[in-house]
Amino acid sequence: MGIAAEAASTLFADRVALITGGARGIGLAIAAHLAGRGARVVVMDNGASIDGRGRDAQALAAAGKRLGERARVIDGDVGDPEAVAAAIARIEDEHGRLDILVHAAAIMRDALIAKIAPEDFAEVLRVNLTGGLVVMRAGLPLLRRAAEAEDASGREPAVLNLVSSAAFYGNVGVAAYAAAKAGLMALTRVGALEFRRFGIRVNALMPFAATRVTEAIPPVNPLLESYRARALKIPPETVAPVAAWLVSPFARGITGQLVGVRGRRVFLMSQPRPLAEAIVGRKADEESVDRAARAAFAGRWTDLASDLEAFNLDPLI
Repeated sequence: MGIAAEAASTLFADRVALITGGARGIGLAIAAHLAGRGARVVVMDNGASIDGRGRDAQALAAAGKRLGERARVIDGDVGDPEAVAAAIARIEDEHGRLDILVHAAAIMRDALIAKIAPEDFAEVLRVNLTGGLVVMRAGLPLLRRAAEAEDASGREPAVLNLVSSAAFYGNVGVAAYAAAKAGLMALTRVGALEFRRFGIRVNALMPFAATRVTEAIPPVNPLLESYRARALKIPPETVAPVAAWLVSPFARGITGQLVGVRGRRVFLMSQPRPLAEAIVGRKADEESVDRAARAAFAGRWTDLASDLEAFNLDPLI
């Protein structure tokens, strides 16, 4: 059983949603889903290529056409505080509030740690991580306004940051992307703690789907080839209902969480917490620490498996 069609079409009625990176891939799927549920959707996207260097104005036009009259596409760089401030000001002028913020914008520049250019590392962090901070900070006053207006109904404004399994498992050659997404999860936790006094929820979603990131995986060995082929079977639209749930009234009270979605499988992911404890002596040395740690931590060490190895299985679609 699900939501009745009539109720589904108005689930987000009178709600205003800002989706960064919403002109393509998962961001576009989420934007289309929310618009179909009655939300007023504002997409902020600059049409950048996956490495952030090129621009595709046609992608923005195509997104606007697909989303229809309930949406507006703003050409802007989420890592630019002035561009974000202008987008928020436009939302305030046109709608007077912001109920939903989804940070899906991301770029990647693959390179080994030994070879990555510092400027490439910095640019990935600027868009993927700093962009999340910039848009959360700029959007907070309007999110607070929406929270104050909805006190009686109990509907809570919500922030959703899209992260990646690479942040938590690691993988070869994705230092910048993984570090940025790990930082975004930390920003999610801090945001959840800071925003709860305003009645605003903040969560992170770890999606798996066919996207430009997936397409960029080079099939240079059997592992990469099989993972890529399996991941490309998952339409980005399968992510949208889970993302929408996390920003909907159904997820009331859920905040500071990391949820994953891969086809029809939805995961509640663990977050770093103590697994085991070793007690060492007051005059501990390296040998005694090693002895205590190995005894207490036996069987609990984290496997050194990449996300491609951990999730290289046929998706349930």
